[in-house]
Amino acid sequence: MADWAPIAKEYDPLKAGSIDGTDEEPHDRAIWRAMLARYVPNKGVTGDPHLTLFVARLNLQTTEEKLKEVFSRYGDIRKIRLVRDLVTGFSKGYAFIEYKEERALLKAHRDANRLVIDQHEIFVDFELERTLKGWIPRRLGGGFGGKKESGQLRFGGRDRPFRKPINLPNMKNDFYGEGSSEKRNWSREGTRDWRTRDRDHDRSRDKRWPERERSWAWGDSERDRDSKEERSRGRERKDRDR
Repeated sequence: MADWAPIAKEYDPLKAGSIDGTDEEPHDRAIWRAMLARYVPNKGVTGDPHLTLFVARLNLQTTEEKLKEVFSRYGDIRKIRLVRDLVTGFSKGYAFIEYKEERALLKAHRDANRLVIDQHEIFVDFELERTLKGWIPRRLGGGFGGKKESGQLRFGGRDRPFRKPINLPNMKNDFYGEGSSEKRNWSREGTRDWRTRDRDHDRSRDKRWPERERSWAWGDSERDRDSKEERSRGRERKDRDR
C-alpha cells in the first residue's frame, strides 16, 4: 500500500484489467493478448512525447482547423496530427497535439478534458505510447479506460484510475477453528430447543381447546337458564297485575 497510486507508473496489462490493481489472474482474453504482445512504439512518429497531448472521443466531422482553434487558446501549438484511416481518409476520432512549452501542455491537460467540441465530450491525456514503460495499445488488448460496462474495462489511467484496495484486518486462526465449531453446535442446539419449545406450546394449546369449548358451552347453558328464569318471573308479574 505504500507504493500504491491511482495512476499507473508502468503499464501492466494484468493490473490494468483489475479495478484496484490486485488481480492475479486475467479475467478476459484481451488481457491474455496484451500479456503475450510484444509491442514496439511507432518509430515514424516525430516530435517531443513529453510535450504532446492525446485527444480522443472526437466527432468524426471535427477537423484539424477546429482542433487548432480550440487548443491554441492554451498556448502555441507546434503540430497537430489527426489520425485518419489510410484507405478512406476519414477521421478515427483521436488526435495528437504537440505544444511548444510545457506550461501550455499542462494547462490544456487540466482545462480541456471533457470539453465539448462539435457536440462531443472529448477526453484529453498525456501521450503514453512513448512515455509509459510497457505500453500496449487498445487494439492489442491493452489501453486504459473504456466505455463498455459489460467487460474489457481498463484501469490505471486518467479516465478510470485505480480504486484504493480495502485492507481487511488479519483474523485469528481460532475464529475459523474449534471455536467456530463450538459456536455452530451451540447455535444448532439453540434452534433445536426453540423447536421443541414451539412443539410443546402447540400441544398445550391443543389440550386447552376442548376446555375452552366446554367452558363456552357451560356459559351458554347458564345464560339460557337465566333467561328462562327472567321470562317466568315476567309472566308471574303479569298474572298479578290482572
